[in-house]
Amino acid sequence: MPDLGKYAEAVLSSYVLSILLIVAMIVVSVRRSRKVKAALEEIEKRGKSNG
Repeated sequence: MPDLGKYAEAVLSSYVLSILLIVAMIVVSVRRSRKVKAALEEIEKRGKSNG
């Protein structure tokens, strides 16, 4: 790991925050995708039963 000197805390905390935000965005995207997929499947079921 490179020597970051007096900026080590700021740089490392920025890395951690960035990684956490990316993970949070992935989790939100996956959850939303599942919700939309379920809603679309429900709409398709209703459409098939109506004819």
